[in-house]
This record gives sequence, C-alpha cells and structure tokens, in this order.
Amino acid sequence: MMRIEHANIVVTEIEPTLNFLTTAFPDWGVRGGGEADWYGTKRNWVHVGNDDSYFTLNDRGTGVQRHLQGNSAGLAHIAFEVDDLDGLVQRMTDAGFEPRVFGDEHPFRKNVYYIDPDGLEFEFVEYLSDDPAEKNMYD
Repeated sequence: MMRIEHANIVVTEIEPTLNFLTTAFPDWGVRGGGEADWYGTKRNWVHVGNDDSYFTLNDRGTGVQRHLQGNSAGLAHIAFEVDDLDGLVQRMTDAGFEPRVFGDEHPFRKNVYYIDPDGLEFEFVEYLSDDPAEKNMYD
C-alpha cells in the first residue's frame, strides 16, 4: 500500500486555511499544534485532518503564492476525491467560499476548483463509476 500521509504547507495565517479545510471536510479536526523555530523564524503550526491523513499548516509565510495562471514552478493544486461533490459545494457556499471553476463535463466524474484565502488551489472530484477505465477516461 502507498498513500499520502500528510502535506506540509506554509501559509500567511493558519486560521483562514484551517477554516477552509474544515468546511470542506467536516469530519476533520485539529490533531495537534504548537510553536517551532524554522531557521530562525518562530512560527505556529497545526495538524488538521483525520486519523489517517492531514495537513500541517505553518504560519508566517512571506510573499504570495505562485500565480495560478502563470508558468512559475511550484504547486498548481491539490486534489481530493470526495463521495458527495454537491454536498461539498453546498457547505462551501454556505460558508462563503465560491468555486473558481467547475471541471469540464465528463460522463464518469465531476469536479470543482476552489482557491483558499491564502491563494492555494484545491480540486475536489467525485467519481461516478468504480471502473478504472471509465474513471480515467480522458477523451
């Protein structure tokens, strides 16, 4: 078995991204947190997720995230598979988060992209088939 256990992200402030993630995933919570010294910079951190996977959010990030419409190197987006995309969109809308764009129409999947308050892009995808040939169809 191989899976992503966690991703470590530096943000300007923890709370906006924490709110975004816990809205998207209401079963996620803060697993722990603290303060650390990162090469001379004191910063706070939290682990937000569930028992199996999480994000580490670190504050005091400087600068801005890469321009998502540009060609700069760096993370473009992170994608999550969800069971109920419509329910996720409703939770996000109720909390004031607006989709950046919905994915192209596809017979076996639907997806939506959001940009969190710190400028990170997240994709959420719901598969409408369990057949890998259908799920991974690109034509």
